[in-house]
Amino acid sequence: QVQLQESGPGLVRPSQTLSLTCAVSGDSITTYYYYWNWIRQPPGKGLEWMGAIASSGSTYYSPSLKSRTSISRDTSKNQFTLQLRSVTPKDTAVYYCARSNTLKTAGWVRENDTWGQGTQVTVSS
Repeated sequence: QVQLQESGPGLVRPSQTLSLTCAVSGDSITTYYYYWNWIRQPPGKGLEWMGAIASSGSTYYSPSLKSRTSISRDTSKNQFTLQLRSVTPKDTAVYYCARSNTLKTAGWVRENDTWGQGTQVTVSS
């Protein structure tokens, strides 16, 4: 069964870059049809799709975050990464990686698709 696990620092200073890695097991991130996504949930708010990298390597980003976001992958390690630059306390959230069969920019729920457990990231000085 495919499993995803996020990892990275739980605390990031304002203006720095938030970097997270999603390790994938049980499936290849180059498998056709799949998109590998980053989604976050700030405290008291809903899920926000940030972007994705397709099995082909193509990347897609939320317009609101595109200027600060980079998603890349390391196929030899079967993992993909998120970089969010110039963070502020508003970027504090639980960050998830997830696999989907289609490219979805909205309508994300934990009960659908395959998700990692999430990791809390706090932006604070």
